[in-house]
Amino acid sequence: MVGEIVVLRYGHRIVRDYRVTSHCCLVARAFGASKIIIHGERDESIEKSILGVVKNWGGSFKVEFAESWKKVMEEHRRKGFKSVHLTMYGLPLQKEIKKLRKPKKVLLVIGSQKVEREVYERADYNIAITLQPHSEIAALAVALDWLFRGKEMGKKFAGAGIRIVPQARGKKVLK
Repeated sequence: MVGEIVVLRYGHRIVRDYRVTSHCCLVARAFGASKIIIHGERDESIEKSILGVVKNWGGSFKVEFAESWKKVMEEHRRKGFKSVHLTMYGLPLQKEIKKLRKPKKVLLVIGSQKVEREVYERADYNIAITLQPHSEIAALAVALDWLFRGKEMGKKFAGAGIRIVPQARGKKVLK
């Protein structure tokens, strides 16, 4: 089973992508990735916001920025990661999932702006999360859920200052 998952967010633009990139960070953290690397415009407000979530809700999730997606992919390849580009043009997730669970380290690549052809060429796997247009947030959540076989749903986050107690109705929050 996959041990470490890092997410590479390709092509972030501050004005256009703030909310979507923030949601990608939240999903990556909640669904079991160890960090997200944001390629594109440096956006310290996202980093500050997500680190606030980590402080309150626990865990050790990290946010980093990179000027070159190529360097990120090369660096992770040298560290033993397999790169998995989530797209609608690749091979179906449901047919490739067994192969994707084999590596101990996975770099999940999700787009923002139009992804260059070279990303497809450099990725070890181009994986389709449906063969229809969709959101990178949804693709990330589905891929992480399939990679972890749903076990991330019960994950406990160390150092959490806030915890939700499951309720059939209403809200119960422990601080």
